[in-house]
Amino acid sequence: MHPEDLSQRVSHETIYQAVYLVPRGELRTELIAELRRSHAKRMPRARGTSRKGGNIVNLVPLSERPAEADSRLVPGHWEGDFIKGARNASAIGTAVERHSRFVLLTQMNGCTAQHALEGFSRRFKTVIPEMRQSFTYDRGCEMARHQELTEATDMPVYFCEPYSPWQRGSNENMNGLVRQFLPKGTDLSSITPQKLAYIEAMLNDRPRKILDFRTPREVYTEIVQAKLAETGGHCQNRCTSDLTPPLPASWMRIRPQFQSYVGSGHFFMWCRCGALP
Repeated sequence: MHPEDLSQRVSHETIYQAVYLVPRGELRTELIAELRRSHAKRMPRARGTSRKGGNIVNLVPLSERPAEADSRLVPGHWEGDFIKGARNASAIGTAVERHSRFVLLTQMNGCTAQHALEGFSRRFKTVIPEMRQSFTYDRGCEMARHQELTEATDMPVYFCEPYSPWQRGSNENMNGLVRQFLPKGTDLSSITPQKLAYIEAMLNDRPRKILDFRTPREVYTEIVQAKLAETGGHCQNRCTSDLTPPLPASWMRIRPQFQSYVGSGHFFMWCRCGALP
């Protein structure tokens, strides 16, 4: 192509608009099939229950987040969001660690602030304290109980400016990848823990150019093991188990594609005491 000729470059938006302007027919169908997410048109804003934050009490703006998080050099800073299901009646919580791009997916029992508090608290308690430095979120109303989340996880929550998704760029990108497994309109309450673990594993074991083609799991594991070595090489429960045994046998009795994935030699970071670092 023409990597050095600026006149030969176009933005992704120009490409999308050119595709959407093609008249209905076989050519349009073929072009849309080649798009990253295969959308036939610009997607409308979500329908159903509103996510507007309204008056979130005592929110801390992103401008007050430690400057170390901006460079991504210091691990332990996370970005989060909700992925909503059909009619905004179900949700999956997503969180991405900014340094390693490691992903956590959490099944929520609903879409309220109470559900977000319970779900994120439960999941972040599987993360060692040294990797819980901050949590950046948009102004969705599900984060109204952020002060209780901070109390439960010892992790401060910072809020982006309104209508500024680029301030959580890693999380927005990851949400798009998750949507390839869980398209809009899916009833997310029907997603099993095994399927959610499968999706999470596929994302975390995907080599990333930004990581010099290492996987998020490799980078995250290296960081966690280094930090645990500083405290005696123990898991979050401070036991003496190995951090990287094979996936527990009970997890193998699930859908075939996950069995073949695990059988290919991949594993989850799982301590024999049952804790997830």
